[in-house]
Amino acid sequence: MKVKWTMLGMVVFFLLSLVMTFCFIWQYRMPKLKTEVVVKEARAEEMCPLFPEPVPLKHPITLLRVALEKIDILLRSSIHSTKLPAMSAIVVLNDSVLWNGNFGKKNASDPSSSTPNEYTVYRIASLSKIFPTLMLYKLWEDGLVDSLDDPLEKYADNFTIKDPLWKSRGPVSSSIRTFGHRSPGLTLRRMASQLSGLPRRLRSTNLLWSGDTEAALHLLQDDVLVADPGTKCHYSNVAFSLLANILGQKVTGSDFESWVSDNVLERLSMKNTGFNLTPAVQRQMAVGVYSNGQPAPLYNLGWYRPAGQMYSTTADMAKLMMALLGTNRGTLLRQDTLNTMLTPVFRCHSGYFANSTGTPWEINEQFGYDVVRKDGDLDGYAATLSLVPRLKLGLVVLMAGVRPANQNLVSQAYSYLIPALEKAFRDARQTLRPPPNPAPYVGFFTYRNITFYEIKVDSDGVLVMQQFGPQVDTTVPFKYRTLRLDYLQDRVFRVVFESPYPCKLKVNSASVSLEAQDRQLFNFYLFNNKGVSPGFDSPGLNTYKVTRLAGRPHFIKT
Repeated sequence: MKVKWTMLGMVVFFLLSLVMTFCFIWQYRMPKLKTEVVVKEARAEEMCPLFPEPVPLKHPITLLRVALEKIDILLRSSIHSTKLPAMSAIVVLNDSVLWNGNFGKKNASDPSSSTPNEYTVYRIASLSKIFPTLMLYKLWEDGLVDSLDDPLEKYADNFTIKDPLWKSRGPVSSSIRTFGHRSPGLTLRRMASQLSGLPRRLRSTNLLWSGDTEAALHLLQDDVLVADPGTKCHYSNVAFSLLANILGQKVTGSDFESWVSDNVLERLSMKNTGFNLTPAVQRQMAVGVYSNGQPAPLYNLGWYRPAGQMYSTTADMAKLMMALLGTNRGTLLRQDTLNTMLTPVFRCHSGYFANSTGTPWEINEQFGYDVVRKDGDLDGYAATLSLVPRLKLGLVVLMAGVRPANQNLVSQAYSYLIPALEKAFRDARQTLRPPPNPAPYVGFFTYRNITFYEIKVDSDGVLVMQQFGPQVDTTVPFKYRTLRLDYLQDRVFRVVFESPYPCKLKVNSASVSLEAQDRQLFNFYLFNNKGVSPGFDSPGLNTYKVTRLAGRPHFIKT
């Protein structure tokens, strides 16, 4: 698109040079037709980064300790001798356990019962749905599933169900929809994100139904979708059991539970997590109870096992959270796969219990952060696994008893933890990496003879870039006119602003986002025969050919 050089055009041009240099509050004058355009000093409305980088922290941190003490008090005070006699919780940060707490008694009916610990077993109910989702993403990553958006009938060709809500162009009397090539419809991703439209359970069954997948498919043939796939959040145990069993049988050539044991539990050393409640497992368990204090039976969920059968401990759940946060790289899934898995899929309607749905998450926002969580409730037990991916933070709460009805323990815990951790990250000193040899990068550079830069080395060996020349307003604080370059790999650096900095610069009616420019990459050119780089590009800024000068230029005032 061609740009007409009007007065506003000159302002935009100036802003582009601001973006290139990342400087903050400049004044710029440019002649046009014997007149001057004066760009007024920009005004910062909000300071950035909005989300600090989760850098390594040096403990102890008083603010964080206070937040964890509040969580301890919150959970401890939630214990009820009848309704909720036992609870265990754990907080992970990056690849470490930050805190764990255990409250109440493992068996409320036994006066001599001990307090639970991080190895006490609880049923995790619908947290089990995380594992069919992991299976789907791993099979996709390994190329055994072509696409997350493959239709279900690609793997179950005898799948049909009535979809009276489908707005087709066919005759009205056509009540059974066959998805196939006409429309992706009921996809694997939608099944894993509560967007399948499948009913919560199969007709005339409960969670103890002991049929098989063929029988389930037969029942679905005369059932109806409660929503057109992909249009509405609707909770479905059928979707996850069908997904797990079909992928296990049709894709892996094994079965779902064996695949999970071999590819997830064993790989993460989750030794106290599984499906079968053997006598040995039961001896490790906190006794689940109903609201009246009566012990709950340990049901076997039959065909619905993938949707809610599993048991675990907070110690094992901590390992799972670390894997989902990507701190144990390559242990389970690649980082790009994890990013896809943790991304919200669909904004839910107001009547649903979460703002957004994911695979398999319920997602709500707190302090501007997506809190990605999975809740589970089953006779005698309640559980929540939650993550704040931007902060590399996770919290699991496992309960023997009934989840408190008048208090969201996880949200309350994050109301203490997120602000404290965010401040700790903001206050932490960033450690930048120096290049092996700074000499090829040091010198003077220019972008089209409009803006000029000097790159030098600080006392830590880190490269520092500073703009100079007639366009720099020297009244701007020095720290806002100096950028540091973090060495990533051969000839590639990342720009790091000294925070906080203004999120946006406003110049008259125009503005530019500085937060979008933070962490941009500089790619220096191959060294010439003098052993220095002749320039660099910043592809993220669409800025190329920032070229080296032979020496510091001299400017003549006009």
